[in-house]
Amino acid sequence: MEKVSSLRTKRRRRSGSSWIGYLFIGPWLICFLAFTAIPFVASFFLSFTEYNMLSAPKFIGLENYIEMFTNDNLFSTSMGVTFQFVFVSIPLRLIFALLVAMILNRKSKAVPFYRVVYYLPSILGGSVAVSVMWKYCFSKTGVVNTFLNALGIPSDISWISNKDTALWCIILLFIWQFGSPMLIFLSGLKQIPQSYYEAAVVDGAGPVKKFFKITLPLLSPIIFFNLVMQMIGGFMVFSQAMIITDGGPMNRTLVYALYLYRQSFKYYKMGYGCAMAWILLVIIGFFTALVFKSSSAWVFYENELFEGKKKKKRRKEK
Repeated sequence: MEKVSSLRTKRRRRSGSSWIGYLFIGPWLICFLAFTAIPFVASFFLSFTEYNMLSAPKFIGLENYIEMFTNDNLFSTSMGVTFQFVFVSIPLRLIFALLVAMILNRKSKAVPFYRVVYYLPSILGGSVAVSVMWKYCFSKTGVVNTFLNALGIPSDISWISNKDTALWCIILLFIWQFGSPMLIFLSGLKQIPQSYYEAAVVDGAGPVKKFFKITLPLLSPIIFFNLVMQMIGGFMVFSQAMIITDGGPMNRTLVYALYLYRQSFKYYKMGYGCAMAWILLVIIGFFTALVFKSSSAWVFYENELFEGKKKKKRRKEK
């Protein structure tokens, strides 16, 4: 009987402690259900309906998806603009972030100040105020034309209204926000032991060889992480295109998220917008899976790198 009573008290204590745990995670769980799980399921259902937010949703099956791929020319246009934006801006953003991180990795008293200065665009770059400022900088009477005229290069075009340069203005703003991946690169560079570089110098390796043989291989996990995160953010770019060009001129800057917003909140095609959101999710998932699949060929971890070198030495000894 004593054993039974002791087991019961232990179970009560366990149940009591578990309820305390649920109490602590309760706010997060409520927010997750209210703002993530339930909207996620609801958007999937609404993607098969005709819904304008004023009347009850009407189930129409796959008509939204069929119309998207067969009758909507702007869908393919926005998809092309988004792909162009992602495949141009993401590599340039990562290259600039890595370059600045390597410069800031040097020992200097002014480095903390420069880190803050270079990170500021990432904090302010997505705001409405900076997008408005960027719009005026590249306008006909903006700072860019003033600077070019001061250098003796006559320029009186509106860069954001020109069909050949409008998208590049948004790409430049996105690249300008390289502070977040730069800090991640910088933390990765700090983790590389200096003894590797010292040994490479003893072997006669120069800066280029040290970069490609030591820095890049040991930094490849950080590059992998930054690539995935920046790619996801690139596919979802919205505020810059909306504020600076509003999709113009001639839909040359009509990114996918902006077109999705128009369908949902301008034309009140909420069901169609949900279908577009799910297509975007599939596209992001596909490219993310592709990066993960290819990572085995170019992402190297420190233990794997040195195990490979040991195997090569054993083969040579044999």
